[in-house]
Amino acid sequence: MKYNFDRIIDRSGTNALKYSVLKERYGRDDLIPLWVADLDFETPPFITDALRRRLDHSLFGYTSVPQELWQTIAKWIYDHHSWKVDEKWITYIPGVMKGVGAAVNVFVKPYEKVIIMPPVYFPFRLVPQGNGRQVVFNLLKRVEGGGYEIDFENLSLVADDKCRLLLLSNPHNPAGICWSRETLVRLADFCYERNIIVISDEIHADLALFGNRHIPFASVSDKAARISITFGAPSKTFNTAGIVNSYAIVPDDTLRRRFYSWLDANELSEPHLLATIAIIAAFQNGEEWRRQLISYIEDNVRFVEDYLKANIPAIKPLRPQATFLVWLDCRELGLNHKELIDLFVNKARLALNDGETFGPGGEGFMRLNVGAPRALLSKALDQLSAAVKV
Repeated sequence: MKYNFDRIIDRSGTNALKYSVLKERYGRDDLIPLWVADLDFETPPFITDALRRRLDHSLFGYTSVPQELWQTIAKWIYDHHSWKVDEKWITYIPGVMKGVGAAVNVFVKPYEKVIIMPPVYFPFRLVPQGNGRQVVFNLLKRVEGGGYEIDFENLSLVADDKCRLLLLSNPHNPAGICWSRETLVRLADFCYERNIIVISDEIHADLALFGNRHIPFASVSDKAARISITFGAPSKTFNTAGIVNSYAIVPDDTLRRRFYSWLDANELSEPHLLATIAIIAAFQNGEEWRRQLISYIEDNVRFVEDYLKANIPAIKPLRPQATFLVWLDCRELGLNHKELIDLFVNKARLALNDGETFGPGGEGFMRLNVGAPRALLSKALDQLSAAVKV
């Protein structure tokens, strides 16, 4: 089947977050929303059809979890990432960041600390802080060509004996990095020696681009497996974030019992009816969709690169190795934070995520969601070009 990613979908009246809160968050609602990380493509029909078949049976009482769910997740991960996951390692969680919040409460005492590596997805900071834990920054280090790497020298300085968790964005949001095996092994060795648990957010795992490969953190070594909690979901790849269909994977028996017993006690590990259906449908039928989606996203990234080079050379896009997010370096525009926001929002009438929300190192950057029909992306860039030239 050939999927149509060029079709523009009218999302009005659906309470779509990226549209419905523009006035509240940006001060105006006449903006093209290219911020929150969901796709502006229809959820694929094999998921919608599976949901519809179940909804046609109009009785929605308590349901059990089909064993097929865990088998399907494990098979997808092995087929795509060569990581052999035991089905007993997997459980449902009601969202990746809710999983992070649960892990913070289970493993980090109020006087202990969580390490994050900014610029990084901002709930990595907000969730631990909201739970009364101290957050320690280990800034990513810029490398030649505009990419990033983990600053292990600084990590050894900030990781004191009160640090209990490290939050890893893998692939990285917002910079789109597929961390190398060498980097992940080194991080595992570092954290294992210091008894630091690594939470690896791998929600973008299935969207590696341009021949790059995602490597699950827990798969790189025995040490990594013994200290890791991995969170994943089909929601980014198949546009099902509103269904809330995430899962956790914990290979270590002791770590798993401690974490999953807390989730079970609070009834957070029981998937709702539609979550199981969506996961199974996505992972059993979604490979062709995934391939076509990746091809379209890659072409969108190239389109942004070519457009900016030709029309707004002061904005430098960092080519993502994964995700549908492009990290825009806007520092050559010579604008302060307030002026940069004014350019995008009030002059170009675009809603992007500004770099400062991702923490130190994000100043002067903007995050652009290119998971949209190309005509919409072209219109947005034309508006930005016109605003820059005023």
